Amino acid sequence: MKKTFALLLALAIAFTSAVTLFHAAARADMVYIIPDSSTRELTEEELWDYQYDTLMFAFNEIFARHGYKFETGSRCYNWFTQMPWYVPNEEESSKSHSRSLNACSKLEWKNVNLIKQVRANMKAVGTTNPTGKGMPTPPSRNLKEMNGFTYVKLKEKQKLAVYSAPSENSFRAANGKASVSTNGAIYTMGWDNGWLLIIYETNNGQCRVGYVNGSKIKGKIPSLPQLALAHVSCEVVTDTFMTDDPAKTENPVTRLSAGMQVTYLTTMYNAAAWDYIETTINGQTTRGFVPSGTLSIDDVSELDAVDEMEQMDESDWGDNG
Repeated sequence: MKKTFALLLALAIAFTSAVTLFHAAARADMVYIIPDSSTRELTEEELWDYQYDTLMFAFNEIFARHGYKFETGSRCYNWFTQMPWYVPNEEESSKSHSRSLNACSKLEWKNVNLIKQVRANMKAVGTTNPTGKGMPTPPSRNLKEMNGFTYVKLKEKQKLAVYSAPSENSFRAANGKASVSTNGAIYTMGWDNGWLLIIYETNNGQCRVGYVNGSKIKGKIPSLPQLALAHVSCEVVTDTFMTDDPAKTENPVTRLSAGMQVTYLTTMYNAAAWDYIETTINGQTTRGFVPSGTLSIDDVSELDAVDEMEQMDESDWGDNG
């Protein structure tokens, strides 16, 4: 009887420990910028503790809680789609007043407008508040995944040329021979002017992000979204490298020097944040990834829901709060 009781007690302790660890892991994945921005009135003083760019995500986080659907490929899309708590409302259109905005409480709207005001104040005094709080670490469960890419099934027995940018005149890796077999796994984010942005694993075990010409793909192609890329000129602020493999090897395609002008496209995430850019290599247009923090992009504003929000007045605001 004592042995049975001891065994049951041991099992109970083990189960309790497992549950505790599970909930701890779950909490670790519940990444928020301002965890209680939907339930507590924020203050101007505390918002000045954040960087200008971080507040952009904090603004959109309020809408993301209600399933606001961000433009595919945008910074907010790439950030929030990796969060286990984010469930986009696939039925709503970003072209009209969305149910996500209508679902926000008056307290949330008040916080939204305060964040907007603090950002405006930062801009007015010419600061991005660089010593403020930056972005939190992305969830560890996405350690080696590039978020925003999804599996796509293409007709097999095709070998498609892969370019670093959506043009056959752009840089092509592997000494100009980079290609992907449709017999293997291909993941995509969507279309860019008739070119499919993909990530795949090469024969030597590294990954590559690049484009395939949609007109060269045989068979039925699943319906995929158009990418929303920023195309904003910015400056490299510290010497860095650019890679087409931010998922595994991070092998450099080229080196970039401080002061160089490049075109910022978006930011993507796995265990780290990567800024996706466009530049030139030996006169050829080239796209790739640099570690976030090496570009002057704090002035790249992306308040995804602003256009919709500013068409609404207080009578449209939710009453729950």
